[in-house]
Amino acid sequence: MFVLWSAVVALQGCASGSRSPAKAETATTAQFDRIFDDVVARYRLPGLALGVVRDGHVVYQRTTGELIAGSGRRIDGDTLFKIASNSKAMTTAVLARLVDQGKLHWADPVTQYLPAFKMSDPWITRELQVRDLLIHNSGLREGAGDLMLWPEPNLFTRADILAAFAYLKPQQSFRSSYAYDNLMYVVAGEVAAAASGIPYETLVARELFGPLGMTRCQAGAFERDRVGNVAQPHRRDGERNLPIREDAEFIPASTSAAAGGIRCSLNDMLKWVTLLLSADMKPSPSSEPWLSPLRREELWRPQMPLFVSGRQRRWDGSRFSAYGYGWRLSDVHDTLSVAHTGTLAGMYSAVTLLPERGDGFVFMINGEGSSARIVLNQTLVETLLGIRKRDVASYADELAAAVKAPLVAQDQLQPGTPVEPETMRDVLGVYKDPWFGEVSVCPRESGVQFTAAKSPRLAGALMQVAGRVLVDWQDESVDVDAWLDFSREQATPVMSMTKVDPEADFSFDFEDLRFTKVAPCP
Repeated sequence: MFVLWSAVVALQGCASGSRSPAKAETATTAQFDRIFDDVVARYRLPGLALGVVRDGHVVYQRTTGELIAGSGRRIDGDTLFKIASNSKAMTTAVLARLVDQGKLHWADPVTQYLPAFKMSDPWITRELQVRDLLIHNSGLREGAGDLMLWPEPNLFTRADILAAFAYLKPQQSFRSSYAYDNLMYVVAGEVAAAASGIPYETLVARELFGPLGMTRCQAGAFERDRVGNVAQPHRRDGERNLPIREDAEFIPASTSAAAGGIRCSLNDMLKWVTLLLSADMKPSPSSEPWLSPLRREELWRPQMPLFVSGRQRRWDGSRFSAYGYGWRLSDVHDTLSVAHTGTLAGMYSAVTLLPERGDGFVFMINGEGSSARIVLNQTLVETLLGIRKRDVASYADELAAAVKAPLVAQDQLQPGTPVEPETMRDVLGVYKDPWFGEVSVCPRESGVQFTAAKSPRLAGALMQVAGRVLVDWQDESVDVDAWLDFSREQATPVMSMTKVDPEADFSFDFEDLRFTKVAPCP
C-alpha cells in the first residue's frame, strides 16, 4: 500500500495546483507534427483529431482525414466523435457536482436512489454504495452484460439493464478485485438522474456542457444532419478504410451514455481537459469554481489497485497503477498520470493528464486504432516530459512483433460448412436467457440462423467447424465468433455460448448467457 499512499500525497499536491519545478525542455509544434504524421502514416488512419494543453493553455491542435473515407468531407475541430469510455469521467464529475451540492454522498446505498435495484446476492444489494458503481469492484465478470449495450443499435433499455443485475452471477467476491464493468456506470447515471430529479442527458448538459461552453457535445438523441459534421467509424480491409455502423439520420439516445455513449468535438474536449488541469477549476475568470478542490481530489484518489504490466514498467518506469472515479492513475517517469481511454467498434480515444505539470492531451480516431492509440499516447507523454526515449516507428515495431505470435484460435479455424436443419432437429427453437432475452435458432433458406430479438446485429448462420457449431455473424463489424453448445435439463434443451477466441473483446460476454428453450420455431 506504500505506493498507493504516495500517490495520494502526490494527488493532494496536484489538487492544490502545484507544478513541477522545471521542465526539461519545451515541446515544439514541429515535434508534435512529426508524431502526428508518423502515426497517421504508420496506421493509415481514416481520421485523427489531436489537441495538447501545456501549462493550462492549448498549445497544439490538429486534425486530418474525413468523416467517411472517400467522402471528401474533412474532419475539423468541431467534428463529433464517439468518446466511448471517456464518458465515464464526465459521469463521475457530474456526480461530484451533486456531492458538492449536497444531493448525494459517495457512501450512500444505491437502493436509496433506486429502491427496486437488485443484485443476485441480497447482501450485495444492501451494501452496494454509489462509489462501488464507479471502481469496477462488483464481483461480476469483466464486461458482464455488455451484450445489452453493444453492438449498437439495439433494443435494450436502461430498465432492462437495471433488471438484469438480479441474474448476472458474481465471478469473485464483492470488493475483492478489479474487473472492468460498463453496466455499473449505467446504474451510476440513473442514480445521478434520481438524485437530481432530471434525466441523465439533461443533467450532463446542464451541469457540464453548459457551464463549460461545450456546445457541440451530445449525450442524448439528435438529428445527424441538423447537428452535422459527425465522424463515422471505420474498419480496415486490406489497404482500405471502410465505414461501419454508420449513423442513421436520427441518432437515438444511447442506453450506455453514462458509460460510453457521449459524443464530443476536439474543441469541446480541450475545454474539458483545460478545466481539469486548472488550479481553480473555473470555466472562466469571472465564474465560480466548477468543482471544489476536495471533489477533484476524490475523483483522482486511488480506489482499486491495478496490475502494473511489464510494458508499463519498461516504457514508463511505473511502480503503481490504480483506478479512481472514472480515471486510471499511475506514475510515468516519476510523474503522476491521470488518464482514460475510449473504445468502440471503429472509434478510439484517449485523455491523458499530467496534473502536477498542468499538461495534458486528448485525441480521437475514427478507425481501427488500438495500436495507434498506444503509440500516440506514449510518444506524446514522453514529448511533454522532455524525454522522447523512442520514436513512433520503434514503439510500433515492438507492438507489431508482440502481436504476430501466436495466432489466436479464431484465426486458426478452417472454413466450416453450413449446418443442415435436419442435424439439429431436436434442438431447434426459440430460447430465452433471463437477462438477454430471446434468440431463435431456426431454419432459414438452406441452413440454420441465429437471431437475437433485441440485438439485431447479432444474427448469423450456424456453421459446422471442427466438430462444433459456430455462429458466423452476418455483420462484418461483429468480429468475435461464438461456439454454441447444447445440453438438456429434465428433457428441456439448454444452450450456452463461448467465444472462439478466449482473449477476444470482453464485451462479448457470451459466457454469462444460459438459454433455455421456450418455444418451437415459428
